[in-house]
Amino acid sequence: MKVTFPHMGNLWISVKSLFEGLNLEVVVPPPCSSRTMELGVRHSPEFACLPLKINMGNFIEALENGADTIVMAGGWGPCRFGYYAQVEKDILVDLGFKFRLIVLEAPDSRLQDLIKQLKLLGQNVSFFKVVQAIRLAWEKLKAVDELESKLRYYLPRVLDPDRAEKVFAEGLKKVDRANTSMEIREAVLATSDELGGLPQNGCIPLRIGLVGEIYTLLEPASNLQVERRLGRLGAEVKKTVSLPQWVNDHLLGGVLKVGSCREAVACSSPYLNDWVGGHGRETVGYTVQLARQGFDGVVQVGPLTCMPEIVAQSVLGKVSQVEGIPVMTMYFDEQSAEAGVQTRLEAFIDMVRHRKRINNGSLFSCT
Repeated sequence: MKVTFPHMGNLWISVKSLFEGLNLEVVVPPPCSSRTMELGVRHSPEFACLPLKINMGNFIEALENGADTIVMAGGWGPCRFGYYAQVEKDILVDLGFKFRLIVLEAPDSRLQDLIKQLKLLGQNVSFFKVVQAIRLAWEKLKAVDELESKLRYYLPRVLDPDRAEKVFAEGLKKVDRANTSMEIREAVLATSDELGGLPQNGCIPLRIGLVGEIYTLLEPASNLQVERRLGRLGAEVKKTVSLPQWVNDHLLGGVLKVGSCREAVACSSPYLNDWVGGHGRETVGYTVQLARQGFDGVVQVGPLTCMPEIVAQSVLGKVSQVEGIPVMTMYFDEQSAEAGVQTRLEAFIDMVRHRKRINNGSLFSCT
């Protein structure tokens, strides 16, 4: 059995570790590229949202590289994500691919159910080995999240952002190669120390929150590297959704003590009091939360036609007015262009910086 899965940010490091711990041969899809997008767009319904198209490209490239089993999450509710697995399966079958599809249902999954599913998926593995594989994968997931957080902190502060990104990339490779919790911790500490030792520019960055639909938040290819672009424009980014949080909430039934969206959901009242599917209510709640924490601005991202994010956007104007925080919404599809994204981000950062100068009477960030 040769197992593959869709990309979502750096989740592949943890998933690869998990499947290898189950004695499975893993075919990691190539990094999301223009070819990935082209394949996905060509073979997906035109009206489908961008995450489905990118996932289609991931699967086609992985199947071309020898994969025979696809594992992905499922779901239910107003968000179309719940339909992805069946739609993608039908398309791939029509294209002539022969494979097995395994769906890990969310948000109904519980840890014991996940362990049972993984044990059935594994090749002659004991219950104990499944638990070991999950534990190591979880440690890698947390390590990747910690390194991403370090990069978001240092990117607007260092003189050489290219060097910071290279250090980060090397750190990810070390985590991927690690076989024990100690090796993972050493990789994180070494990378953190190297990032902290880079020459800094002495500037105090703006603080910008990133909210929106989870896939568009976590997969850089889907948002044309918004997070990195903001960092290079002098903004420290706070991404409101993390991989450990998503896995805990949607695959592990919320049993672990990691960040949760519950507080953000509470903050969404009175602006949005009902569940609208996807991460719509969380988008509103996190925006309110960020405003009250003194952030300088918020960028909402989502795939074009995403209903939950459209509902959230409809009330973010009121949130911005009442809570006193600038908010910009950006939707992405296959027609999105780097130049347009860069121009909009530059304009937003200039506006936020000018607003902060006026409010504080002096310069608090780099020009």
